Amino acid sequence: MNLTISGHHLEVTPSLREYVLTKLDRVTRHFDQVVDINVLLSVEKQKEKEKRQKAEVNVHVKGKDIFVESAHEDLYAAIDELMDKLNRQVCRHKDKVQDHHHASAKRLDAPDLQ
Repeated sequence: MNLTISGHHLEVTPSLREYVLTKLDRVTRHFDQVVDINVLLSVEKQKEKEKRQKAEVNVHVKGKDIFVESAHEDLYAAIDELMDKLNRQVCRHKDKVQDHHHASAKRLDAPDLQ
């Protein structure tokens, strides 16, 4: 699994990197077929002169790309919200990938009409 954590208009400190890694452990525990993860942490200046912290993640799993973004006043809160959203998306993808369809009893018991 390739992991890239980058910052846009901010420096990614070791504490931020460690916080993102601990949160990603929860997601990768649910689904182990993750190929690539790109995390982008950024600070945007709004017209109201309020800084808005934004976190984005792009997860490449086998057969699909999952993109999630979250914005908040606090970067740690944005990361928490982001990981909750990502966890739901990954669980939904995992449920779709797993085969829950079984052959119906009618088809199994039907005699051949030859």
